[in-house]
Amino acid sequence: MLFIAAILGATSVCTAAPTLYPVVVNGRWGFVNNSGVTVIHPQFDQARVFAEGLAAVRLGRWGYVDGSGKVAINPQFDKAEVFSEGLAVVELGNGSAPLNPFGVGGRYGYINPEGKYVVNPQFDDAGTFAGGLAAVKLGGHWGFIDKTGKMVINPQFDEAAAFSEGLSAVKTAGRFGYTDTSGKTVINPQFERAQSFSEGLAGIRTGGKWGFIDKTGKTTINSQFDDVGSFVKGLAPARQKRWGYIDTAGKFVINPQFDEAAAFSEELAPVRQSGHWGFMNPSGKMVINPQFDEAASFTNALAQVKVGGRTGYIDASGKYVWNPAK
Repeated sequence: MLFIAAILGATSVCTAAPTLYPVVVNGRWGFVNNSGVTVIHPQFDQARVFAEGLAAVRLGRWGYVDGSGKVAINPQFDKAEVFSEGLAVVELGNGSAPLNPFGVGGRYGYINPEGKYVVNPQFDDAGTFAGGLAAVKLGGHWGFIDKTGKMVINPQFDEAAAFSEGLSAVKTAGRFGYTDTSGKTVINPQFERAQSFSEGLAGIRTGGKWGFIDKTGKTTINSQFDDVGSFVKGLAPARQKRWGYIDTAGKFVINPQFDEAAAFSEELAPVRQSGHWGFMNPSGKMVINPQFDEAASFTNALAQVKVGGRTGYIDASGKYVWNPAK
C-alpha cells in the first residue's frame, strides 16, 4: 500500500538516541537528525535505518556504522538487515562474494553488534528476531530458531511470519493458521491469507473477503472487506471498493473514500486521494493535504515522503525537515 520498504526501508525505526534518518544526495546515502542537520555525510552506496544503535550501509558490500558514522562492522556481507533483539540477519556468499569460509553460497546467518557470528550462515532465507524467535527457511520449509541457533520449531511451514503477541501466522498445505512459540497449533490452518496479530486481533481472508479473529480463532468481524490493515488504538484501515477505517466492531468510523490507506502511527495515517498522499488524524480530519507521490508512516515524529522522484522528510505539521533530494 505504501513505499515504506521501497527505498531500503527508509523510515526510521531507530531505538538509539539521537534518532537518525537515512537520506540520499546526488546518489550517495548519509544520515540527518530530526532537525534535518547532516550528522553522517552522504558517502554510502545504500543505507538502511538505524536500529539498536547501528545502521547497515553498503560500500561495495554491506557493513554497519554507529551514530557517529564510524564503521562498527566492516563491509563484508552480500545482504544485511536491521538489528532486532540484539541480532541482525546477514547473507554471505550469493555468488558475487569472495571465498566464503563457511563453504556455502547464498546462506543466511545472524551476527551480534560486534560483528561476530552467533548463528553461522546456513539457512536459505531468514527473518528478524521477534519474541526471542526468528523464522528461518531450510530445505524449502520454514521453522523457528532461538538466539543460540537452536531449531525450536522444526521446518515444516510453507510460509511463516514473525511472532506478534505470542503467535505466528503460518501456512501449511495451502492454508494459514497460527502457532505459538512452542510450535503448538493454536488456530488450525483454514484461512486463504492471514496477518499478524495487533491489539488482540488479526486480519484473515476467507471466501475472498477479509475479516478479523481473536487469539482463540473466534471471528470477531465477519469477512466482508476487500482488504484490511492492522488495528492501532482501535482503528484499522479496511477497503470496500474504497478505503476507510473501522472500529473493533467492524463499523466504519471514517467512511470509505480513499484510494489507499495505511494504519495509524503517532496519531496520523497516510492516505491517498486523487493520486496523491496526505495524512489524516483519527477523527478523519486531513491535517496534511494530499500532495506527495508516495508517503510512509510517521516514526519518531517524522515521515518520509517522495515528490517527483525525490525523497524528503516532514514533521507532523507537514513542514519539510529535509527537503526532497535525489
